[in-house]
Amino acid sequence: MFWRMVGVAAATLTTFSFVPQIFKVLDTKSGKDLSPVTLLQFSTGVALWVVYGWYLKDLIIILANAVTLVSLVVLIFLYFRYKKIGAGK
Repeated sequence: MFWRMVGVAAATLTTFSFVPQIFKVLDTKSGKDLSPVTLLQFSTGVALWVVYGWYLKDLIIILANAVTLVSLVVLIFLYFRYKKIGAGK
């Protein structure tokens, strides 16, 4: 039970780790400080974690990484939306 709680805590912390970055990009209307390669690489890794979680039938792995993937997709969208706008600031 203890280790399951450690897993839930780790999943919660990492799942929402990109939310502050989303708010920053929305606030500044700039994605110039984001690395699209890093975002795409991380998204691919997280998508593979979802597949792995599906294979293991582990709901925590699936949900945590699916939510993380959604936040990364939002961040990638914001990067491409604001990259030219924030470039001149």
